[in-house]
Amino acid sequence: MSGNNEKVRIEAGAWVAVCDGGKALILCNQGDAVFPNLRTIEVHEQENPATTEQGTDAPGRVHQSVGSSRSSVEPTDWHEEAERSFLRRLLDRLDSAVSSGAVRSLVIVAPPRALGIMRPLYSRAVRDALAAEIDRDLVKLPVYEIEKHLAA
Repeated sequence: MSGNNEKVRIEAGAWVAVCDGGKALILCNQGDAVFPNLRTIEVHEQENPATTEQGTDAPGRVHQSVGSSRSSVEPTDWHEEAERSFLRRLLDRLDSAVSSGAVRSLVIVAPPRALGIMRPLYSRAVRDALAAEIDRDLVKLPVYEIEKHLAA
């Protein structure tokens, strides 16, 4: 697995998933490992307003069964849940592409927080196909800039 500043070899036909918690680009290397030529094949986006815009109620209260004390219930972080759900769907898509044989090699580029959410969700097929993980937030850049950041 590659770290932050290493250049990555992206073999011909490899998919490069560039994502964060709300947007994902699936790119395919139509060049070779020396001269990558990344082309967008899919774009996934999700509306994900801040938790304050999604949650309407104050945190709940729990009455203790013994005594008269109360404690608050931790509010659900809807924004984080939406990010997890989005990344899970992305990984399902990558898993089906690898499992079907359409893709042999994957590179995942995401900020550390998104990688932290995704790593435990990797299927065996995704893990086996994973050529590199890069902890960078590049999803908002144009494809040619992403290519420059990744080119060997």
